[in-house]
Amino acid sequence: MDARDLFLDQHAAVHSAAVGGNKMSAAERTFGGLTDDQMRVRPREDLNSIAWVMFHIARAEDIFVNPVLGGRPQVFDDAWLKRLGVTRRDFGIGMTSPEVTELTRQVELGALREYRDAVGKRTREVVSGFKPQDWEGQTTAEAVQSAAEQGAFGARAEMLVKVFTGRPRAALLSGIALFHCSGHLGEATTVRSAGGFGTGV
Repeated sequence: MDARDLFLDQHAAVHSAAVGGNKMSAAERTFGGLTDDQMRVRPREDLNSIAWVMFHIARAEDIFVNPVLGGRPQVFDDAWLKRLGVTRRDFGIGMTSPEVTELTRQVELGALREYRDAVGKRTREVVSGFKPQDWEGQTTAEAVQSAAEQGAFGARAEMLVKVFTGRPRAALLSGIALFHCSGHLGEATTVRSAGGFGTGV
């Protein structure tokens, strides 16, 4: 098993079975078996909704894998913006509690599930085509700035361009597409538990 195979195996564990074929993935357990109302619940003001979690991790993966690491357009475009029913193009970092509530109310959940699957499939396509040199080097200011110009970082663009420029490519890929997803899936499990929906385990 090489780095690419290991990544794809771990990636399947944080996405739906439709993406990586893993019917027992953490994503299947966390996001499965929930009604739309349950997806939108915020059990406490200090907790996000599961819908917000899904939006956040999908947008982050799309932004960092595609324009930042892949030098290609995001899956997200004007058509997806309309289908999702949202008004923002960033990935939700630094959102206020009222903004989280508003996005939770707005987002079309069927489209959101489809969007996350589309992002996951694109990531697997990108990484499957990686050559040895694609794992090496650092992110460039130009690539990160390109994402910023697409509205990916919202009001925090200047800070995030600085933060993500010069990051090791392999570390950013695994950090966003694996560890970031995994951490927020844990958050979603907490929301399920606090909301009385079971842990999904």
